Amino acid sequence: MRDDAPNGQLGGPRRRWGDISLAAALTITFTVLVVIGTYQPEPPPATAAAQAAKKDEKPWLRKLAPGEKPPQFVLFSFDGAGSHSHWQRVLPLADRVNAKITGFLSGTYLLTDLQRTAYTGPGHPQGHTEIGFGGTEQEVRTRVADINEALERGHEIGTHYNGHFCKGSEPSVGRWTTEQWTVELDQFYEYVREAPGLQLTQDRIKGGRTPCLEGKFDQLFPALLARGMTYDSSRLTNGIAWPSLENGVWEFWMPIVRVPAMEKRVVLMDYNLWYALNKAKEAPNRTAEFTKVTLDTYRAAYDAALAGNRAPLVIGNHFNEWAGGAFSSATEQFMAETCVKPDTVCATYSDVIQWMELQDPVVLDTYRKLPNAQT
Repeated sequence: MRDDAPNGQLGGPRRRWGDISLAAALTITFTVLVVIGTYQPEPPPATAAAQAAKKDEKPWLRKLAPGEKPPQFVLFSFDGAGSHSHWQRVLPLADRVNAKITGFLSGTYLLTDLQRTAYTGPGHPQGHTEIGFGGTEQEVRTRVADINEALERGHEIGTHYNGHFCKGSEPSVGRWTTEQWTVELDQFYEYVREAPGLQLTQDRIKGGRTPCLEGKFDQLFPALLARGMTYDSSRLTNGIAWPSLENGVWEFWMPIVRVPAMEKRVVLMDYNLWYALNKAKEAPNRTAEFTKVTLDTYRAAYDAALAGNRAPLVIGNHFNEWAGGAFSSATEQFMAETCVKPDTVCATYSDVIQWMELQDPVVLDTYRKLPNAQT
């Protein structure tokens, strides 16, 4: 706030230039000219657009120099991608640490509860899913706004398909044929296309993750390729491995790592960690404990990849508040401390594919032949 000067007349008799000696006048004039001549105005502050453009710069998106190691990529991905409160927490955090994330959207979250009959999962009754629908019209509008904001900030949206039919909800995705995956994807794209105001276009959807990491991938991949999709992030591998090109689709492997607190090997995903800790039972009194165990596991996996084969580290997650929010808290803490580290890039899947395509295949093969990083 500006402080206004007090009103009132200046004290003392008025002075005229005639009362000042010629020498003094010349001295004052010379001083003023020198000051004016040497003054350099400060550049105007960067506009919001310029600041956003600077954040979108990717100095790492180039071919490696001879002998240079790859950046340590970290890929934060969130299945479902429907929670407004989580979008509102993660987006500002990602901005602060210059991270890009991927949301794997469940298509039925774009349908209101009253639109449920618009979905029929392969082999399932009309209007049935294992995860529900998008709620009210206002809730769907809010979700669309969140996704649009994420896209505007440079994040990626992929697919988590629709009905979330895991083993036990038969016919589960683990039994689906290419034709059934195609039906599921056709409906997903329809919901994206018809969602009012959604800025997500088909050509921007490049990959996904299957429900519960299940599926016959020789049946899934032809359906992905028919849609021009380029990657999947559902299959498991022991340790942290480089993505591999499988029948035209990049597979970003979900790592199985050792959890230091339990000396147990677990898929590096929040639900799997929760199940390993206490069979996925709510235990609010253990929130701090679960947060620490998860954070320590993420840190150990990052350190192993950084010191080892430098394979991109996939952090699988959900927008949830399981166990009092323990896993969301751990993920957000890990993002805040890791994405600002030297030689580290928190990127989307498509970012990493773009980087890999710039590299000498022989150099990448050298790193792929290294043992998978182990915690």
